[in-house]
Amino acid sequence: MDSYIDILKVLLPELLITHFDIVKHDSNKEVLHLYFEEKKEIPKEFSSSMIISHGFHKEITIQDFPVRGKKVFLHIKRRRWLDKPSKEVVQRDWNLVAQGTRMGSRLIVVE
Repeated sequence: MDSYIDILKVLLPELLITHFDIVKHDSNKEVLHLYFEEKKEIPKEFSSSMIISHGFHKEITIQDFPVRGKKVFLHIKRRRWLDKPSKEVVQRDWNLVAQGTRMGSRLIVVE
């Protein structure tokens, strides 16, 4: 399994490998679809809060660079969190995560 992750690190933005699990893939002669869900790890910015996982935001799709002549589409589901005391729904601050990456700003989607 580690070699699989190492290969993905070469092909995909490290941010995806670090913060998301690949849950599915579909491929045909022309297109590769990779499906990701944000890992169920409490974001550092909420480590002192009482939060619980509260489902996912609507899936976003990003077209990435082609691989071996195939178009690549990344289907990404970002996790929502519920702050139990305030009942406020919160999410990871992708601006913090994105510092020093090329991918991060594409994940910052206002819904």
